[in-house]
Amino acid sequence: MTVYLEPRQSSYYWFGDEEQQVLEVLANRYAGANPPIPFAMRAFSKAGILQDANGLYDMDLSSRMPDAEDGDYGYAYGLVWSDDERSLDGLLEPFGPVRLYVNDERAYRSTAVDELKADGQAVIPLLLRKGWNTLLVEARRTQAGFGCRFGADEAKVRIMQVLAPFANRSGAAGWVYAGPFREPRFGGELAALDYTANERNSGEAWLPRTNWTSEEKAQPNFERVFGLAASGSGHTAGYGWSALAIPYGTRQIVVAGKAFGPTKIWLSGKLVVELEEAGDYTAAIVAEPGTAQLVVRSEAGRQGWGFELRAAAGGAEGEALNLKLPLPVHGHDGKWLLVGPLDASETLAPEELCTTAKLFAAAGSGQPLYWSLDAPEARVRPYYENAMLSNKWTTGTATNFGRWDYPLGVTMYGLLRMGKELGRRDLQSYALHHIRTCTEMYEYSLWDRDEYGFPSINHQLVLIRMLDNCGSFGSAMLEAHLQTGDRSFLRIADVIAEFMLTQLERREDGAFYRLCPGEYSADTMWADDLYMSAPFLIRYAEATGRTEALDEAARQFLLFKSYLFMQPERLMSHVFDFKYGKATRMPWGRGNGWCLFSLTELLEKLPAEHKDRAALLEMLRELCAGIAAVQAESGLWHQVLNRSDAYEEASCTAMFAYAFARGVRFGWLDEPERYASAAHKAWRGLASQAIDRQGNVHGVCSGSRYSYSPDYYMYDLRTVVNDNHGIGIMMLAGVEINRLKQAEQTKGSGGKDDSRNTGAIADEASSLV
Repeated sequence: MTVYLEPRQSSYYWFGDEEQQVLEVLANRYAGANPPIPFAMRAFSKAGILQDANGLYDMDLSSRMPDAEDGDYGYAYGLVWSDDERSLDGLLEPFGPVRLYVNDERAYRSTAVDELKADGQAVIPLLLRKGWNTLLVEARRTQAGFGCRFGADEAKVRIMQVLAPFANRSGAAGWVYAGPFREPRFGGELAALDYTANERNSGEAWLPRTNWTSEEKAQPNFERVFGLAASGSGHTAGYGWSALAIPYGTRQIVVAGKAFGPTKIWLSGKLVVELEEAGDYTAAIVAEPGTAQLVVRSEAGRQGWGFELRAAAGGAEGEALNLKLPLPVHGHDGKWLLVGPLDASETLAPEELCTTAKLFAAAGSGQPLYWSLDAPEARVRPYYENAMLSNKWTTGTATNFGRWDYPLGVTMYGLLRMGKELGRRDLQSYALHHIRTCTEMYEYSLWDRDEYGFPSINHQLVLIRMLDNCGSFGSAMLEAHLQTGDRSFLRIADVIAEFMLTQLERREDGAFYRLCPGEYSADTMWADDLYMSAPFLIRYAEATGRTEALDEAARQFLLFKSYLFMQPERLMSHVFDFKYGKATRMPWGRGNGWCLFSLTELLEKLPAEHKDRAALLEMLRELCAGIAAVQAESGLWHQVLNRSDAYEEASCTAMFAYAFARGVRFGWLDEPERYASAAHKAWRGLASQAIDRQGNVHGVCSGSRYSYSPDYYMYDLRTVVNDNHGIGIMMLAGVEINRLKQAEQTKGSGGKDDSRNTGAIADEASSLV
């Protein structure tokens, strides 16, 4: 038996068979370890180094240093934060001679083959320490090229956000670069760069620039940020958004300044200044103490475009009041967020304007716009940084909040179901907050991807290329819709459904598979993809009435069975590799778990008269029989199901407990007592061996590739504490064990079992919207 916990450490030692208490501990630990930290808002220069569609930073210095001569040097310098000591693969595509330094140590030097091979790409192991890490790229110009592309492998999963070095740029996003130089300047034995000092100390000028010239400073603010888009009034408008700190005891303030065109000013949503033409203004305003939102609308006029504003307590000669940004924007010490040019014929109310979850329409073109800053080509840009370069599926010292990925889809589904079952609206609200943090920024993240080359948030949602990117979290999103009635989720669900039903790669018989050209996984079918597709399609059909989605889910199960079902074991092979024309015949535990878990979700919603129902029930019974036959004495199942020498794994055990409990409760299984006993035994094993008294989850295998050898699954794939593949499914298993107990108790007392269609606690959906 695999031992993960001493008995005293286990939840079973303290709570026994009280699965509701175990569920409370599980959920409370997760929510406490993953607080709702928002996206980081950072200053970012559009003139800086951007990423390409694959997430590599495009450092083509030929275009940035057009005066460089052959043999000249150029440098790019950046910072990366890592929550833990970490190793990840970097990818570098040199255009000419390149060196990469990580924390002042040379990590890579290009070879002649690297430099001249078309589309050549070097894989560089990057060893990152906990905290800040410096990256320095040195490139030398030749006739072949000047610079490189560089970033993390699997960039939309392993997010490597580069921030600006130097004290005067602290908190801003993006690389800085300098050159050209006739001789090498930095790296190796040369002068060391101090990222904590002001960049002036380096002795060189770094780009992109952060300060206005004296001529630019003399221009009105909107004019220097956006340009004078209209020479006359009434064509173009812009908005400024700031916050005003009003001291306690203050009853009146004065705002004064200069307008360069027609202007309106709102304080705390109330219009306090309105000018029909350019000029100076002063207004005395009754104000409440605290932080007040300040909004200025400025139209371009004959004298220019912009405004000046100052505020004082009491009278005009009173104590000056501080303006500040209305929300933290790291890397910028200005006072205003600015957006423009907008159509002057329309006026936005402050409540419409004061948000970072909205795009605005540009005057004339209608193209989307977002907030800018009062600095050269400076934008506000939100970043997902809650798990920067921590293990991509574990909590560690980071928080998962706000991330869209498939393991977290299971976690959100678990929290929604568990919150409903136990009457914990706080957990439902937490999961909804996580989901909405992603979905409310969906339109922005699409624009961000198109504007900057690669998204800074919602990476997998807006770069959908496979089922992993959309199905699991999309299913949790639809569960949230079904619980709350929030129809805003459906606009994203429609995009995902379109991808699955009309764009996803298929075999000639219609089966989903992974084309993945050029990758190790090219031309393969994975049992995992039944979970990545079917639960979403099931909920999409329920939410929209589009029954073809439900039919597709049923069809895929039978097609996958024709490729992956193993006789006589009655288990599913993890993968079918079409390159070899055969299945791997490796019955990976979690792969079988994904399949069986999803099959019970399908059968719950599939009409009794559906043409595929009988075949799917037979598939369920065959799989349950094969899986039950290999349950270990501890109650857990093995990582490779038919290998008793493989370690016992928790996530597949939770999935099998979930499926068995549902099969018994819905009356699908011919030997209900056998499977009910196996489900209870599995839950007891999880509570004894995998869930500790603090709610930590042990014994969950990390994310998998695939192999024809059992050794890969048994020895290369190790378990990780609090791996996100296991947390949500533990909650779901506990919910189903709880409902199975209710059904058993109801049956024993001769009452009616209503646990099939309702939770133990009624869902008061309106309170969650």
